Formats: sequence, C-alpha cells, structure tokens
Amino acid sequence: MPAPMMTRGMTPPNKGRKYPAEVLTAGELAALIARCSTRAPTGIRNRALLMLLSRSGLRVSEALALRASDISFATHAVRVLHGKGGKATTRGFHPRATDALARWLDVRRRIGGRGPLFCTLQGGPLHPQYVRNLLHRLGAAAVIDKRVHPHGLRHTFADELRRSGVDVVTISKLLGHSSVAVTNRYLDHLSNHQAISALAAVELPDLGA
Repeated sequence: MPAPMMTRGMTPPNKGRKYPAEVLTAGELAALIARCSTRAPTGIRNRALLMLLSRSGLRVSEALALRASDISFATHAVRVLHGKGGKATTRGFHPRATDALARWLDVRRRIGGRGPLFCTLQGGPLHPQYVRNLLHRLGAAAVIDKRVHPHGLRHTFADELRRSGVDVVTISKLLGHSSVAVTNRYLDHLSNHQAISALAAVELPDLGA
C-alpha cells in the first residue's frame, strides 16, 4: 500500500520518532565516501566533511560550526567552541582524515572561502539538513541498504574504536559524552550471534567436568 501523500501544513507521520543508529561496515563507509567527487570543489569539501565526521565522532552541528583556525594538524585535534550543552572542548580526529581536510583547505583558500570551515562556494554556512540529504543520496548511490545519516557515522566511529580495543572511558572522551553510561548505549550494537562468537574465543578455566 503506497504511503499517503503529504501536503503543506500536515504533520509528518514520523515526526518525533527516533530511529536506532545503524553502524556501517568499513566497506560501506569507504563506498559512501568514494561517491564524493575528487575534482569538484563541493565534492572535495563533502569528502573532507565525511572523513572528519567518521574519523572524529563529532556531531554534525559541531563540525559545521568549526572554523579553519579550530583545526590543529600538529596534534590532530579540533577546538569545539559550542559542544553539547554549550561547552567548549578539544576533541581529536584520526590522522587518516588529514589529507582530505588539507585538500579542502587548499581549495577553500583558492575560492576565497570565509566564515565556517565547511562553507558553501559563496562562503555561507552549510545547514545540517544539507548533510542529512547528502548522506541519504550518497548511501543510495553506493547501494547501502541501511539508514545512512550523520549520527550513524558517530556510532560507526565508536564501534570501530571498540573493535580496535579502545577502552570505553577513552571512547567516551573522544565522543564528548558527559558520562560513560551514554557511551555504553552507543556501543550496544552486539547481536546474539556476535556475542556467541566472542564467547567461543574466550579462554576460560578448565573445570575438569
């Protein structure tokens, strides 16, 4: 049965509904970013933005509020002036995002970019809805059968860190969470099959039974 047509003034049926974040695999993430042009200024900008989001765990609002001066390539850190709750924090990004960010900064200088780090070609700010629409479009182009959205990249970053053996306290700090309990909810993506596979790999004492 087709979905009902929406008309102006109507409340969307999914308004206020929260969907669980879907973690992307490394292959899906690579396919997503590969859909960004490596030549067009907007593609170079979008690639840098997605690399930063997926390699820092920044919230999309935090990333879009950054200025060029907020990035330190020497320490692989960004200064977030208005994080959640209005707090100013310093957060890290993985070195693998460096090349994409540096390339966008070069392009940004050539086109006379000003204002926010991730600006339009006219120097204006990007809107979070632009990023959400971008990810939806790139996800469809990459044939990713998941809901691809900015918060999902944040969850993917956290899940990759956990799989790499990073402790939950460190992950919590990198994500800018107020408590480890919030981070634990981010990491609750383990299926029963994964849990059983993990148990099989654990060395437990021989009880002689």
